[in-house]
Amino acid sequence: MTRQSRRERDFEALEKRRLKAARLFERGKSQAEVVCALGVSRASVSRWHRRWREQGRAGLQGAGRAGRKPKLTRTQLSQVEQALLQGPLAHGYATLLWTLPRIAAVIATLTGVTYHPGHVWRILRAMEWSAQRPEPRAKERDDEAIDHWRTRRWPQRKGGHSAEAPGSSTWTKAASRNGPP
Repeated sequence: MTRQSRRERDFEALEKRRLKAARLFERGKSQAEVVCALGVSRASVSRWHRRWREQGRAGLQGAGRAGRKPKLTRTQLSQVEQALLQGPLAHGYATLLWTLPRIAAVIATLTGVTYHPGHVWRILRAMEWSAQRPEPRAKERDDEAIDHWRTRRWPQRKGGHSAEAPGSSTWTKAASRNGPP
């Protein structure tokens, strides 16, 4: 369900490249030759060479995941999404508007994981939710009365002319001085 918004790293390809460097080191190639052969930085090759000398090929296998592990599991994310789909009223809020602090509170209640409201948008983006603004409407709005006014009363106020009736034409002062067009 999570969309990959950023370019994901191919950890398998990265490991293959490190192991290729190990093979080159085993053949007696210098670090500079490995940099040229693999098209990587000198700092990376230097780091790989040090690990290769200390641990052998095993030191260059499986660097592990990049970055911090997520606080919420996929199961917890799906629980949060289901809760959000139920709407704010189902969680005791008085209006139909989800705000970041409200969502942070729901996440904390459901999972025990706390997030600063300013960071909740990252979770929403991972779930492919987007920011929405409510349409401003008065609570007292009466759509039937508005429709009646628009279709019945307004045309009467305008003078009762319909679109099919011929219009009138008058000359303005400037037009009458210069004569008819």
